[in-house]
Amino acid sequence: MELGIALPTSGEKASPGAIVRIAQEAERLGYAAVWTFERLLRPVDKVVFPGVAEPQETPEVYRNVYEPLETLSHVAALTSRIKLGTSVIDALLHPPVVLGRRFATLDQFSGGRVIAGLGQGWMRQEFETVGVPASRKGAGFEEVIAALRAVWGPDPVAFDGRFYTIAPSEINPKPVQSHVPILVGAMTPRGIERAARVADGLNPMVFAQDQLLGTVAMFRDSAREAGRDPDALTVVARANVPVTQKPIDDERPFLGGSPEQIAEDLAALEGKGIDQVLFANGAFVDLDTEVDLLAQLVTAVR
Repeated sequence: MELGIALPTSGEKASPGAIVRIAQEAERLGYAAVWTFERLLRPVDKVVFPGVAEPQETPEVYRNVYEPLETLSHVAALTSRIKLGTSVIDALLHPPVVLGRRFATLDQFSGGRVIAGLGQGWMRQEFETVGVPASRKGAGFEEVIAALRAVWGPDPVAFDGRFYTIAPSEINPKPVQSHVPILVGAMTPRGIERAARVADGLNPMVFAQDQLLGTVAMFRDSAREAGRDPDALTVVARANVPVTQKPIDDERPFLGGSPEQIAEDLAALEGKGIDQVLFANGAFVDLDTEVDLLAQLVTAVR
């Protein structure tokens, strides 16, 4: 099982220097991928979160979020091997041609290291800001994926869908990869089933061991029912957890705690259909400590 790490692209500790250092240390230590995410804005008013009835304050960490693809382009120039992924970009907030060209350009500059992690988005204020109705989720999201693949395919590119149209055109550059992997961030049964039908993999959030294993089983069963080979698809599980120097004794989240505790949890996932666990350290203290924890985690897992 591979390990991935979220770059420090949000919050008060985010900076170009911190992002580059974590990326380079992760590559040196043998991590498989570094990851960014997207947030267009932090509304001053409370927002409605998925699955939560009452509006809530948006997290402080969203006050400062570096743009994901520009960040990865900078990282690409300063690394050579590590994969560059988004977990996730909200695809419906972007015209497919624009988003496809940006991913293709990053793939060119990185020598074919892109993983396109996409989500539908959830924040009403972001949909309003870009002038896209939230009702486009579902069918519109599937159409974005189809349009992206058309953009990355041979010229002339043409697409005629319900929501998006591309006149027969030359659209370049093309990605280095013959097939840019698209992972879908989804948690609901419908979203998981959609990912199994139209994507190359799933990027679920981790809340508990049983929840994660159930999600993975549903994804691979759905792929089989759709006539696809479930073993050819990828699962990158995102763990937004505290990674700490000392063990967590009480109410420890699954995949959180000290490197030794995390290694035990990872061992329980071996052979369960999970290809990579992406860690986003919710207990980021300072840059030196984070680098040390990256090394400790690799040592504990090995």
